[in-house]
Amino acid sequence: MSFAAITYDIKPGFEEEIVEIFRNFRRVASADVNGGSGVPSRILSTAVFIRDDTLVRVIEYEGDLLAIARHMAEQPGVHEVEQKLAPYLTKPRDTATPEGFLATFQRSLLRTISQISVRDLPVDR
Repeated sequence: MSFAAITYDIKPGFEEEIVEIFRNFRRVASADVNGGSGVPSRILSTAVFIRDDTLVRVIEYEGDLLAIARHMAEQPGVHEVEQKLAPYLTKPRDTATPEGFLATFQRSLLRTISQISVRDLPVDR
């Protein structure tokens, strides 16, 4: 399992409005991703964090991250959130088209420097 995190630069002082946007988030239709890369991919979980002017979405996934991003680009719930967040962003995000979404996703992606999981430990028998 891998993790990815994407950031949103938001205007401070609107935390409760943003919390409300994510409270009503429509989940993707399926966790399984058919990204055409030939690598079975799946979204396992997501989490969203906010403080002051920073919003971070963390995605736990298996497989190909680019396939995951393409899958997200097609989801109505993702577009709905992006649209509702627009007034609270300090920089516009071009996410209306799949190409724009993918470019924004890649620009917003934080560099992974460490991933440690108990699932990676050897099993004592």
